[in-house]
Amino acid sequence: MLEIKFLPFPVLKTERLLLRQVNVNDAETLLALRSNDEVMKYIPRPYLKNKEDALEIIVLFDNKIENGIGINWGITFLDKPEEIIGIIGHYRMKPEHYRAEVGYMLFPEYNGKGIVSEALQKVVDYGFNDMKLHSIEAILDPENIASERVLLKNGFVKEAHLIENEYYDGRFLDTMIYSKLNK
Repeated sequence: MLEIKFLPFPVLKTERLLLRQVNVNDAETLLALRSNDEVMKYIPRPYLKNKEDALEIIVLFDNKIENGIGINWGITFLDKPEEIIGIIGHYRMKPEHYRAEVGYMLFPEYNGKGIVSEALQKVVDYGFNDMKLHSIEAILDPENIASERVLLKNGFVKEAHLIENEYYDGRFLDTMIYSKLNK
């Protein structure tokens, strides 16, 4: 089985971006991100309600990193590393299958600028080359056309469309699974 270690924390750089560890100084930004209607539109997770909720999420992120069961990066610009504009990471690790789920969210004002694609390419590369994953999946709401475009642009292929397979907030939701193999 795959053994994954995220310590020391891997800071990743791209042409424009720095992907760094989320810390307590990011609590207000994380609260703003995870309580933004546009950001959360296709993410069936509870909104954060206050700074304490954000601090709890940061502790959860840190625990996953320490235990090798997940990793999140704050997406920042190289010239503004203190200002998070989004989050990206490997969630729902399946080390026995050499597989992880990638997920991301970005403040709406940064949509359409290639930021998610740039960060995704780096995180996928890290997953395949450093984590030694065989495949990476992304799970999304079928109505999230923008995210679907990002995944297709970055070499992911549609594996499945599951009908009403998740129950959230009083209703059943469809999900689509996209994946990319390490070749």
